[in-house]
Amino acid sequence: WMAVDGHVYDVSKFARLHPGGSQIIEQYAGQDVTGVFFELHRKDVLAKYAKLRVGRLEGAKEDGTLGEVGAISAVPFAEIPAFQGQNSPYYRESHKRLLQAVRSFVQTELEPIAESADLSGEYPDLELRQKLGKSGMFGIRLGPGPWLKALGSLGIKIPGDVAPEDFDYFHEMIAHQEFGRLGRPGFIDSLGAGYGISVPAIFHFGSDEVKRTLGPQLLMGDKHSVLSISEPFAGSDVAALQATAEKTPDGKFYAVNGLKKWITEGMYADYFVTAVRTGKTGTPKDLSMLLVERGPGLETKQIKTTYSTCCGTCMVIMNNVKVPVGNLLGKEGNGFRQIMYNFNHERWIITTSLIGQGRQAVADTFMWARQRKIFGKSLIDQAVIRNKLAASAAALEGLQAFLETVTYDMCKTKGGAVGDRLAGPIALLKYQ
Repeated sequence: WMAVDGHVYDVSKFARLHPGGSQIIEQYAGQDVTGVFFELHRKDVLAKYAKLRVGRLEGAKEDGTLGEVGAISAVPFAEIPAFQGQNSPYYRESHKRLLQAVRSFVQTELEPIAESADLSGEYPDLELRQKLGKSGMFGIRLGPGPWLKALGSLGIKIPGDVAPEDFDYFHEMIAHQEFGRLGRPGFIDSLGAGYGISVPAIFHFGSDEVKRTLGPQLLMGDKHSVLSISEPFAGSDVAALQATAEKTPDGKFYAVNGLKKWITEGMYADYFVTAVRTGKTGTPKDLSMLLVERGPGLETKQIKTTYSTCCGTCMVIMNNVKVPVGNLLGKEGNGFRQIMYNFNHERWIITTSLIGQGRQAVADTFMWARQRKIFGKSLIDQAVIRNKLAASAAALEGLQAFLETVTYDMCKTKGGAVGDRLAGPIALLKYQ
């Protein structure tokens, strides 16, 4: 047995599994090893091995080391400044409620599996996707839109009991940042990166029949869709897309042929919001958007990228895939405009998630700098470390302030992120 921060742990069976071997455990047996432990480990390791606790030292104070699930942190720069005392015109009580509800979900449902899923490359299973859907975690990361009222009709509450009419882009921003705190980009993207930029297109441009039949399945997590635009020879240059869709002689289907590449979550997607060329003028007016269901003629192949394969990044190969004409999103020839419609919000989401990841990194660094000692004092007492922490915090809060300015503009602009005027500020935000 040994004690850490007042808690007593039985590490008899764990000793032989310890990465440093059992010898280092045995030499500290029967002792309070709090100081030694925190020299080598982050505090959240204790949560991972809470099941080894067998008691608490008599007279030990309640430390609150791990905090309550969903709690607001007191660690410097661990929170959006408005939640650590800053006066802000952007946030209401509903934003704090949503933050804590989303954080509780992330901490209880996602953090325990994040590391293993990211390292193994295992795709999220249907059960996890349904959990994300039925908890509202899919719906709120789509942003303000018609899907929020649809959630209510499915018996799904917005986390924090936020009313659909009160939900704004700051609520969405908070949700993305909380997921970003997981700190594992591959795993984070496996939880709806492709879904989040494809479902709005289905709701905005899909037929009433598609929205009625497929919409609920997507929101519940029963079905999964992704955005399928990039190709081997066309990424940002969407006007150069080569995938084609030609109507069959009976006029009931499109025959789709071509390749799509770097499609996030494609390996486990049921539907692909796909950009295709329906015309032959050689201009952007040739482009259309189709909702392509996985089926005969459609094959996906995993692409190994620089991060985890658990997000299912893939090549989509389409060989005479038959797509009902009713799966046309909007009108023929409007595809380029629809793709551009998505881009602003997509870039804003990427920025928001990365700032969330950055904030957690800064918070973890502060905590570690207080724990780790060198040359007889904590790292945080070393001038060079304090300088680095200050520089990181300044960069982080500068980005957060820019993000909030753009997000407020989105809240007050008709159509939100859509439109030429916000394209520049959002692109600059992503660049920063």
